Amino acid sequence: MDALAGLLEGPRARGAFMIRACFDPPWAVRVEDQAPLTVMLMVRGDAWIVPDTGERLRLRAGDLAVARGPDPYVCADDPGTAPQAVILPGGACSYPDGRPLNGSMDLGVRTWGDRADGGAVLLIGTYLVRGEIGGRLLDALPPLLSLTSEDWDNPLTPLLMTEVTRDEPGQEVVLDRLLDLLVIAALRAWFAGPSAEAPAWYRALGDPVVGRALRLLQDDPAHPWTVASLAAKTGVSRAALARRFTDLVGYGSAFALSAAFKREYGVSPQEYRT
Repeated sequence: MDALAGLLEGPRARGAFMIRACFDPPWAVRVEDQAPLTVMLMVRGDAWIVPDTGERLRLRAGDLAVARGPDPYVCADDPGTAPQAVILPGGACSYPDGRPLNGSMDLGVRTWGDRADGGAVLLIGTYLVRGEIGGRLLDALPPLLSLTSEDWDNPLTPLLMTEVTRDEPGQEVVLDRLLDLLVIAALRAWFAGPSAEAPAWYRALGDPVVGRALRLLQDDPAHPWTVASLAAKTGVSRAALARRFTDLVGYGSAFALSAAFKREYGVSPQEYRT
């Protein structure tokens, strides 16, 4: 398994929240659903995504944005437009003053907003539970990322537009798999671009020497590996492997590794292995 495949194997939607949102300006929606990951694909018109902290982002037709939760943000026709609705955990909706919307913006099957043929149309897919997205993937992503229509060739938009409003047996499963595919395709394109800041372990897995050593460790963690035996398997000297490993993804000492491991897993590496 290559480094990117290991990172992207996590998305497994289970009854994800997916809608086609249609608006005429002025419009704005505040998102406070605390979802771990939301994908927004601009089909028609344009929009702004304005987080409470950090830089705002403009989307044009064909652009895609991925928001890593749980921090709230506003999606609007203009950064200055006041929100007309609030999205709460589980996909519940209310007016900004807390009154429930009670379906007043429903426009049909998985369609929501002002007018079904509105000037702005977004496809929105939300993973509702953190377990549906791998923790390593979430940790590797910034709070908000985007791809323009020039950054990637997305063949999924027509299919998603067709499937999102269908109401047939098993349709949720179809949409879950399409959302997974959209996320994987988008993030693969983003990780290949210059703006991606991949974590150290991801860069290490892509290294021809250190990546092979890490895969040996992962494939057979019970084996009594040593630096010398790993070096022999990877075709370099012991010193070369140690230096390269430390440069890419190493700890300064065995004590530092043990302390970091115990913070993450609650026991020392030796106790965990036993």
